[in-house]
Amino acid sequence: MGRLEQQLLSLTDRLSDIAKEERLLTEELSFHRSLADDAARDAAVYDDPIERENAAMTAGDVRRAERRLRKLADSRQKLETKRARLLDKLG
Repeated sequence: MGRLEQQLLSLTDRLSDIAKEERLLTEELSFHRSLADDAARDAAVYDDPIERENAAMTAGDVRRAERRLRKLADSRQKLETKRARLLDKLG
């Protein structure tokens, strides 16, 4: 197996890992959004400092998960571009 083939296999493995992580993170993000919605609603209804703090923390969890998901998408796009270039060289 040549160097290009090895690089392609490695990229394919990394893309597979990213896809798995994106799936898991998407599910986790859905959960965090649900918690954040509940916390925001509780903070509005009860007007309690602890509820407001909880709402801020859960909103932060959502932002962190969204940011991580964007980074994964960027990484995936870069790897797919690199993979396409390698396939062009190979073909």
